[in-house]
Amino acid sequence: MSETAASIASFWDAFAASFDEEADHGLRDPDVKAAWAQCLRSWMPASPADVLDLGCGTGSLSLVLAEQGHRPVGVDLAPLMVEQARRKLTAAGFDALMLVGDASNPPAEAGSSFDVILSRHLLWTLPDPEEALRRWVGLLRPGGRLVLIEGRWTTAEPGEDHSYAVDSESLPWMGGVEAERLLAALRPLVETAHVEPLPDPTLWGRTVQDERYAVVAFA
Repeated sequence: MSETAASIASFWDAFAASFDEEADHGLRDPDVKAAWAQCLRSWMPASPADVLDLGCGTGSLSLVLAEQGHRPVGVDLAPLMVEQARRKLTAAGFDALMLVGDASNPPAEAGSSFDVILSRHLLWTLPDPEEALRRWVGLLRPGGRLVLIEGRWTTAEPGEDHSYAVDSESLPWMGGVEAERLLAALRPLVETAHVEPLPDPTLWGRTVQDERYAVVAFA
């Protein structure tokens, strides 16, 4: 593991125990969970689909996908996050594979062919996000789709820290990525892509002022 990757894993491991306290992380509020479930339902093909949840964190979206009849596989760089995800899925009665690994280059044991690749607020953490997108598209089955939930946190809420103890030049999309920039990176790789703004405060458990959106792209 590179020094940058180790720093990122350590950063998120430090938040593993409290990560789900954020409304959009833990989805503990029924209204927040229902809002995300509705979004996922609109972005996914008919179940059951094989979905690779990259940067799965504590597995909240994987759990919703499993509840909707899909077959999620989660990958996250932070071991303590993955432990939480495994416990969460197991406690709900699902036998889903949750792996420690580099989401930008998923481990072979995750699989090599998926109907959907999902990530939420992951691209800004990657040293080479555009190369990661190329790898991900290569893992999609014909007609498969990328679902990328992203944003640009230029106006982060007080107390929010979207930085690591690494040189910011190591992470070109530090602080998030604008929708148009992400679309420009995707256009050479996919057949079609569109943006869905996500301003609904129910999704985040609060009103947000920054850019939040999903890109749905078809290979």
